[in-house]
Amino acid sequence: MVNSIELDLLIVGSGLAGLRAAIQAAKVSSTIKIGVVSKLQVMRSHSVSAEGGTAAVLYPEEGDSLESHVYDTVKGSDFLGDQDVIERLVQEMPSEVYQLEHWGMPWSRREDGRIGQRAFGGYSFNRATYAQDKVGFYEMQTLYDTCQKFDNIEFYNEWFVTSVIHDGQHFCGITAIELASGNFYTFKAKALIIATGGAGRVYSFSTYALASTPDGLDMAYRAGMALKDMEFVQFHPTGILPSGILITEGARGEGGYLLNKDGERFMKKYAPTKLELASRDVVSRAMMTEINEGRGFKNETGVECLKLDLTHLGKEVLIGKLPAIREISLKFSGVDPINEPIDVRPVCHYMMGGIHTNIDGATEIQGIWAAGEVACNSVHGANRLGANSTAECLVWGKITGELAAKYILEGKSQPQFPIHLIATEEKRIYDGIFRGSGSVNPYEVRQELTDIMNSKAYVFRTENDLVEGLKQIRQLQRKTWKHVDDKAKEYNTNFTNVMELDSMFRVAEVILMGAIARKESRGAHARVDYPDRDDKNFLHHTLVYYDTKEPVLKTHPVTITKYKPVERKY
Repeated sequence: MVNSIELDLLIVGSGLAGLRAAIQAAKVSSTIKIGVVSKLQVMRSHSVSAEGGTAAVLYPEEGDSLESHVYDTVKGSDFLGDQDVIERLVQEMPSEVYQLEHWGMPWSRREDGRIGQRAFGGYSFNRATYAQDKVGFYEMQTLYDTCQKFDNIEFYNEWFVTSVIHDGQHFCGITAIELASGNFYTFKAKALIIATGGAGRVYSFSTYALASTPDGLDMAYRAGMALKDMEFVQFHPTGILPSGILITEGARGEGGYLLNKDGERFMKKYAPTKLELASRDVVSRAMMTEINEGRGFKNETGVECLKLDLTHLGKEVLIGKLPAIREISLKFSGVDPINEPIDVRPVCHYMMGGIHTNIDGATEIQGIWAAGEVACNSVHGANRLGANSTAECLVWGKITGELAAKYILEGKSQPQFPIHLIATEEKRIYDGIFRGSGSVNPYEVRQELTDIMNSKAYVFRTENDLVEGLKQIRQLQRKTWKHVDDKAKEYNTNFTNVMELDSMFRVAEVILMGAIARKESRGAHARVDYPDRDDKNFLHHTLVYYDTKEPVLKTHPVTITKYKPVERKY
């Protein structure tokens, strides 16, 4: 008999979106039993790593405006963002900044005592609201503290969710493994919010925590929900070498320069008005062009890179506004940015794509919502502007938490729980993986998979590379890596790692197939063989549905309310 837990609302994922959703649901009703299920301890969720800021219009009297934030985001998205969704983000965000402040968020301050904001790429006004360079950590701490005020929020830390259970139309529950005991459980509930974050660890050079694997994306995909726009992967311009840890855009927002080996501030050629603060896709392509044309440096590891120079900012700015960046640079590259430039290179940082949702975060299955980076409500289109991701987590955490709670209170009759799916899932993970046999080391396979993605689907892409990458990944997937050498029940990380790898294969395939199908360059998807944006043929979203033979690709329209696509310049 499988162990079972019954709740009203399940939230899978304990980052910014998950915690904000839990708080909002608890505010709607104190009678709803809410469970936040995470494979980590809450404060190890990757949201704590967000460094630079959270975008919001706070000072219209000083020249900012909601319309300006909307247009900057539409333009940043290379006109693939759904404009009604963007408008909603922008309208909701100022109140979220003040709500966090009321809950205790220690925002950095201007000299007049008001909340501080800094410059960020792609914006026409300084609207990245910040807390030194640790904004995600402070936001997470604020939300986690606030969760403690509600008796009806319960945390299930260190549980690995394996599947979503539904009857074809309505949500019924999930299956999960309690990592401490190794026991398999079902959670039965009336509603689900998936908030499991991005899939950046499908790339080897990545800013993501090692736990940021696509488990949540894959469980939705296998359950029949579409993944949308997964070909759009953001490469942040400044990943430190050799680790790939993020050097926040706030470093350039405070006035940092990018330099090539000739000492030239090369962004003047590529974005003459915005320079280092053009959108991330523009800066990353400029950097790779400089490297490819021989104007890069060689890092001591042999990897080609460029320099981020912060020395002219002075000790006071670095210690006062960018203390974590100095610490990261000292610890992970041995460089003190007060005295010398940092070696950087574009690094996988964000997935614009995710689980297909509508403007409310609702998925294609009734009773299931998705919020944060795991979701694709199309607010970012083909390229996200920095500081809009933490904003998205807060806004759609609130929206989905409220809607899910109200849905539960409506008290619609629950579908019968499809017991047969539990046995199918147990067979998949225990017979298919845990008791699997094979001679191939899954950790070596994981490294090979992520290296293929780094090599074949990086900043610049070609048909040949993408097709070859897909072929190599499918060959790799057929090898005998589905086995677990450690047979312990408790805290079996070997087991969870192989389950993560299983998800990585399916999601990597979706990224590559979407990239092959999109024969244009738009936002973060830069095809050398199709260098122009093609609005006639590709002004649409990509939907990918799971099929046992091969993923099924469909298209979905872009919502355009005010701004017709024009040429994008910075």
